[in-house]
Amino acid sequence: MMISDRDILLQLEDAELSALCRITFSKATGPGGQKRNKTSSAVTVELPALGLSSSDCTERSQFRNRAKALKKLRMQIALNYRKTPSVIPENPDCSIHSPGYPLFAARVLDILAECDLDHKTAAGRCNISPSALLKKLYRDPLLWQFFQQLRKKRQLPLLHPPE
Repeated sequence: MMISDRDILLQLEDAELSALCRITFSKATGPGGQKRNKTSSAVTVELPALGLSSSDCTERSQFRNRAKALKKLRMQIALNYRKTPSVIPENPDCSIHSPGYPLFAARVLDILAECDLDHKTAAGRCNISPSALLKKLYRDPLLWQFFQQLRKKRQLPLLHPPE
């Protein structure tokens, strides 16, 4: 799958995305009792085509850890790959826990990139207020930190968290 298919990649079901990945299982370390130390519940998911990987070992279940690792991988794709021309996110009230959230985040970042990280211009393109856009970015610590790092790289002032 080519990077031009980023939006399709972000919308794949876990089984479909897993088929494109190299998945390895290992024994988790740390607290959690005998099960954690005796079973291969830690999961690492690699997407060789993009050079990305993520892992998770927070649960005792291999299945849940794989789902969490795939979710992290989707967010890495959303954060690191821009698509032009940008598309306005379909659901501006998308929950951070929604399966469609990585696509929402990617599209918001696409618009911000096209607007040279000017949140006021980007908010206008999304038909929401600038404060609403900042709140959407801030509710996800990973997205907010990424946005602030982009601003810092371009020597733009960091924004204050919305109230």
